[in-house]
Amino acid sequence: MFYRGNMVMFDRLIKKIDETANPSVVGLDPTYEMIPDRIKKEMLGAYGKTPKAVAEMFIAFNKGLIDCLYDIVPAVKPQIAMYEKYGLEGIRAYMETIGYAKEKGLIVIGDIKRGDISSTAAAYAAHIEGVSIEGEHFDIWNEDAVTLSPYLGFDGVGPFIKPCNELDKGIFILVKTSNPSSSDLQDIEIIIDKSQLRWETTTLYERTAELVNGWGKLAMGKSGYSKVGAVVGATFKEQGGRLRKIMPDTFFLVPGYGAQGGRGEDLKGFFGPDGKGCIINSSRGIIAAYKNDHRYGGGNFADAAREAALNMKDDIKEAI
Repeated sequence: MFYRGNMVMFDRLIKKIDETANPSVVGLDPTYEMIPDRIKKEMLGAYGKTPKAVAEMFIAFNKGLIDCLYDIVPAVKPQIAMYEKYGLEGIRAYMETIGYAKEKGLIVIGDIKRGDISSTAAAYAAHIEGVSIEGEHFDIWNEDAVTLSPYLGFDGVGPFIKPCNELDKGIFILVKTSNPSSSDLQDIEIIIDKSQLRWETTTLYERTAELVNGWGKLAMGKSGYSKVGAVVGATFKEQGGRLRKIMPDTFFLVPGYGAQGGRGEDLKGFFGPDGKGCIINSSRGIIAAYKNDHRYGGGNFADAAREAALNMKDDIKEAI
């Protein structure tokens, strides 16, 4: 086993949330259009119109954000697709961003949304399990937790349970996502056999929540919350409250705050009775805040992000 210290991932996350008094996570999801002109010009001048130039833009942008946020937020969540778009250079930017965030003491949730058959899932699990080569172990990606899709059932989730138990790692499984078209599949009504000729009508997302609750019992943390978390969108207030009842011991990662319409007042039912068990994500609303506030220019993008993060903290605190 490769434990680092006595606390597993969700216990460490709860500790960081308590230290910052802030149950929020910043999504480090940069796009080319978000990058301030000063950084663009600098990197295009140094590296030309190349993927490497964009990677360097992302690294500079992310480091500026992290420097202004690490003392007021407990975690960051880089979305790997934003980086994969630029190939190997983009992946380098992703990994350098993670390394810098960890240096600053932040919890890192890798938003990778993987999900495949068991043999492929075992390879994807290296994101949190690392790899061993001739007796040498390497935590290549350095993520504390990752997001997963449950569409293939336990085959796609099972390989991640081992590193959750043997390492200080965690997973968040998509249950009810924040995007408008999530209802196309997730809200479909299904009939399930409850045995003894008793049938029950439920929704696909509620059935997924039941499965996540069960899978979570395979990897419980010391804090009382499972190392198997759930992604539950802030844009669905009523569903969030129902899902908390189905998954009382599950830590929620809640996207959809801010730019997607979620507000602090919508989130009270997402938290456990102890006021914990939930971390709220905002991406564009924080990292691109300078674009929406005339008081700030591109040279002050990090200051704008800090103000937006503090406003989000106050909004959530008032609500809960």
